[in-house]
Amino acid sequence: MGRLLAIDFGRKRCGIAVTDPLRIAANPLETVRTCDLDKFITGYCAREAVDKIIVGLPVTMRGEPSESQQWLRPAIARLQKLLPDMPIVFSDERFTSVLAHRAMLDGGLKKTDRRDRAMVDRISAAIILNDYLSSTNP
Repeated sequence: MGRLLAIDFGRKRCGIAVTDPLRIAANPLETVRTCDLDKFITGYCAREAVDKIIVGLPVTMRGEPSESQQWLRPAIARLQKLLPDMPIVFSDERFTSVLAHRAMLDGGLKKTDRRDRAMVDRISAAIILNDYLSSTNP
């Protein structure tokens, strides 16, 4: 059984999270510049067994496509061309940044550490992945 990998896509940076090989828990992995996303994901998938990529889908509060999708969709299409046999699915990412900030606050991180947007992106990716795991496992 391979890992699941999640991407919290952003115009400048992307948070990456992965499960353990048994898919019990999701953990923040890395934050990469969006321009380096293809290289990072293909390299990671070459080193590790990954069965599926879950991408946070930005939608409005009404469930309509958000403006961010105009950058997300082409980037994911490029990734799909690079990894044609890799299933890529979308998962609603509403509130992940808010939940990431809450997790950082609850974890006792200092205010200066909570301002680290790269950390927020990684934690958001882990939240997306945990939500996906919860929705697919009874």
